[in-house]
Amino acid sequence: IKLEMPTINIHGEVTALAKVPAVVQSLESCAMTWQKLISTVLEEQLKKVPKRNGALAEIDLWREKNATLSALTEQTKLPEVQKVLEILQKAESEQIEDLQIVLSDLRKYHVEALDNVKFLSTLERQLKNLAYGRGSDAVLNAIPLLLKSLKMVWIMSRHYNKDERMVPLMERIAWDISTRVSKFVDLHTLFKGDIAAAKMKITEAKRILERWKKCYFTVCAQVEASGSERYWKFDLKRLFEKTDYMISICQDLYDIFQVVTEELYNVFIPELTTVTENPKGVEALLSEVNALTNPMKKLAFDPFSIARARNWKLTMREFKGEVSVENVKQMFVQNLKDPPLYKNHPPVAGAIYWCRSLCYRIKHMITRFEEVEELLASERGKEVKQIYLQVAKKMQEYEDQKYSQWRERTEQMVPLLLKENLLTVSSVTEESVTTTKSVCFTMNFSPILQEVIVETKYMEQLGLPVPEIARYVALQEDKYLRYTSKLKSMLDRYHKLVETLNEGETKVFDDHIQELWRIFKSGHKRLTWNSLGISEFIVHCTQAVGKLESLVHQIRNISKDISSKILLIESANLFKFPLAKDGDALPEAKEFFDYIKCERAKDVAHMVRNYSAIPPLLIEVEGRVANTNTGKSPKLASYYAYWENRIYQVLTQLIVKNLQAFNAALLANVPLLKIEAVLSVPDITLVPSASEIDTMTAQCIQDCVEVTKHILRWMHGTCIECPPQHVRKDEVVTFSFYSDVSQSPLIIEQAILVTQNVHKVLASLSKYLSQWNKYDLLWKSDKGAVLEKLAAEKPACVTFDGQLQFYMQVAQEVTQQPLIKDEQFIRLHLAPLALTVQENAKGWMISIGKLLNELARENLFRLQEEIQVGVFSF
Repeated sequence: IKLEMPTINIHGEVTALAKVPAVVQSLESCAMTWQKLISTVLEEQLKKVPKRNGALAEIDLWREKNATLSALTEQTKLPEVQKVLEILQKAESEQIEDLQIVLSDLRKYHVEALDNVKFLSTLERQLKNLAYGRGSDAVLNAIPLLLKSLKMVWIMSRHYNKDERMVPLMERIAWDISTRVSKFVDLHTLFKGDIAAAKMKITEAKRILERWKKCYFTVCAQVEASGSERYWKFDLKRLFEKTDYMISICQDLYDIFQVVTEELYNVFIPELTTVTENPKGVEALLSEVNALTNPMKKLAFDPFSIARARNWKLTMREFKGEVSVENVKQMFVQNLKDPPLYKNHPPVAGAIYWCRSLCYRIKHMITRFEEVEELLASERGKEVKQIYLQVAKKMQEYEDQKYSQWRERTEQMVPLLLKENLLTVSSVTEESVTTTKSVCFTMNFSPILQEVIVETKYMEQLGLPVPEIARYVALQEDKYLRYTSKLKSMLDRYHKLVETLNEGETKVFDDHIQELWRIFKSGHKRLTWNSLGISEFIVHCTQAVGKLESLVHQIRNISKDISSKILLIESANLFKFPLAKDGDALPEAKEFFDYIKCERAKDVAHMVRNYSAIPPLLIEVEGRVANTNTGKSPKLASYYAYWENRIYQVLTQLIVKNLQAFNAALLANVPLLKIEAVLSVPDITLVPSASEIDTMTAQCIQDCVEVTKHILRWMHGTCIECPPQHVRKDEVVTFSFYSDVSQSPLIIEQAILVTQNVHKVLASLSKYLSQWNKYDLLWKSDKGAVLEKLAAEKPACVTFDGQLQFYMQVAQEVTQQPLIKDEQFIRLHLAPLALTVQENAKGWMISIGKLLNELARENLFRLQEEIQVGVFSF
């Protein structure tokens, strides 16, 4: 990697060169090239990772980085490079700032690489001993020295003193150790050589793994005791999960050799071959014992791999299960009360299967021993045979007891279970079973019968005789499965349907559900699992449930139509505001509320039409359910009431929602209507007045609630609207939802809230207008009296000038006042008021001018008379 030097001549003074545009431009291009090159190199170096596993790979990585960054850093120190930087700095080039940032990064990463190489090099010798040292002693001696060096790196290094650097390095060291141990303990050669030597190798390998962990915790304690603020609190799983697992594997391997040498070889020692008449049989037996380790020699996976832990556990479990009769005996005794069953095996037959499998395992080994009579004649042989006979006897007794208990229980229980009814009926609540949802029908096929069927099949496979009644039930398995599947499906459909019925629908379908119960009755009163009419019963029930489902579906489609009508009523907007006309012009208050009233009348008409469409739909339901179309079927009385209550709730929500929306619009700081401020001597007032606006608002709210007067109630027990009632000669009363809806606390609360908010807005505007009272002398003062007094005083001209200036200033000040005031939903127009005040100020100016003119004329005439008198006197 080489920095490209500038082609332009840069000999000369830096200050002079910095003033030459061509030089600066050329050097900026060169600097940009350097910046891109250095940035690319840094990016590549930061992405680099060790090329192989192990800690030495990390040292090599930092050496490569250091070499690259060092070469690049040295080039940046060249005089030419430094002079380029000085010229660009002097020329205040924009390129120099970006280049300096990149150079700073280069220096930082170079220092880091150099520092890391320096400290990691102190580990290299011990790491090489760890990876390539001869024998286990080299590794054992390297581990404590290596950890001691790691402690010094942690304390002194500026970069390897953080978890994110030290933990990966230690992980690589753990990989080196585990890899070296894997080479020591090679299973392909371990089981082919001398057993004592193999045990020694395993012991040494285990010592290496244990020393790694022990030395780590020793150094941890030393770091903490040194008073350093940075303790070794690393993720132990990352450092020791693999090595700890390898320790357990080494222990397993040691145990295997221990079992082979101490337990099996010592039972039938090789010396027996010299005294027996059948030495080939002994050798065959010893070969079979040696064959116990064959699975280890032929392993198709790495036992030290954590990912294959399950495979290794299965291998060890198989080995341990076959080593001796005593192990089988322990398994039998330990699991006697709760034997492990094969998948899908029933309890009794499964227990017998388990017992026989254990018996077969030890019988197979003893059979091989019996081929050499001399072996069983030894003390150990007799002991093994005696253990086998005891275990085999207990196993047979266990099997006989299990079978006899099952046979007796089956012969007693099956006839009784077959006489059970197909269904049971129960109540899911503590109330009587008259409530539709509280009645629960359950299929009454005992799990014991299903268990008997499975047990019978496996008992016959075991060669054990089964009772005739059990064989009969087993032969009927397909039929029973078909019955139970269809019954369960039918009952699930029924219960799912009933659970979805609301209160109104439950009453509507009561007769149909009672009819369905009558059909179910034979299932829980008469029919048993021995009966012949089960298929017909299931078909009849399924058809009846399907019929009810169809009817419910039809009624719910009608209910959806009713709900859509109610939704249209609920979505009505009872406060439609007029759109602004003539650009931004807003309607006046009366026009605003009149528009709302007019639009509301249109919406009410739509609401009434949607409401009137509901009774015909209910009459359609009546036709489907009760086969009548009167609108007053007693069977649907509760259904009518259900929908009438829904309509009441929707109307209440409609009014509340609209009042809330109206209130929100009033508080939204968006003007909806306009009013004017005028001078009505002696007061400044609003037009229309605050009380008039309060009245219009209250009436608007009242009209909103009175919308419900158009929604007439139904006569009791029907969906027919109540006709008008003539109370007196000229008084007619209509029954609507208004009397109920208007008393809703929520509606009353919202109405009060709207009224209060309007009042607050008007009060705020009145307070705002009070600042105009500072001009009230213009219209409250008696102009004639004031001018008369002023004339009597005969003030100097300067006094008149002050008065004129004051009123002129008032007139000008008024023109500077804002003529529009927006207060939430009201826009107040102040132009009429300002014009009136201005006219009053001008009126004063005219009156004072007239007075001044009159006084001046008098003085002039008087002066003229005095002059004339003086002239004549001469």
